[in-house]
Amino acid sequence: CTTSSSRCAESMLKALARALLGLFGWNVIEPPERPTHAVIVGFPHTSNWDGVLALLTKVALGLPANWVGKDTLFCWPIGGIMRWLGGIPIDRSAPQGFVAQMAAEFTSRPNFLLVMAPEGTRSLTKGWKSGFYRIAREANVPVALAFVDYARREAGILAYLSMTGDPAVDIAAIAAHYEGRAGKHPELASPIRWLN
Repeated sequence: CTTSSSRCAESMLKALARALLGLFGWNVIEPPERPTHAVIVGFPHTSNWDGVLALLTKVALGLPANWVGKDTLFCWPIGGIMRWLGGIPIDRSAPQGFVAQMAAEFTSRPNFLLVMAPEGTRSLTKGWKSGFYRIAREANVPVALAFVDYARREAGILAYLSMTGDPAVDIAAIAAHYEGRAGKHPELASPIRWLN
């Protein structure tokens, strides 16, 4: 490589991830313009294999995504590893609340992509939790629609959507983009509608 060693390693990892996905017939897609800040939601989430495919896709796209966990998960001896993997400790007893904490993270970082699971589980639920939406609105950032489609063998980001502030309009736009995208177990995919 002619670039720095870290960029060289990143390029090699991206190529390896794409090669592994391609070996099993998977294609990776993403819109051409990636924002510096976004809340990423992943849907549908119906299998443990989603995590493996999502991780390979994250590496293949060079997506520097972060996630949140209880602050107690970030203690010694694994705290450093959790942070290296993109984890952000959250103090649930903090008076400002989770949404405000996450909005502050977006404000304090020049680049920040936060992954959240709107269903919250691999099991069938009656709809989506609204935490990701409230964070995107508070931080004034788009929502990235991540997916793993077993029918088409595609994975990546469908779109980066700006939220209008009208929850009914926004959830309908999200649902329209995910139309026809199938999880490994389609019967476990929750309907795209607000749960709370």
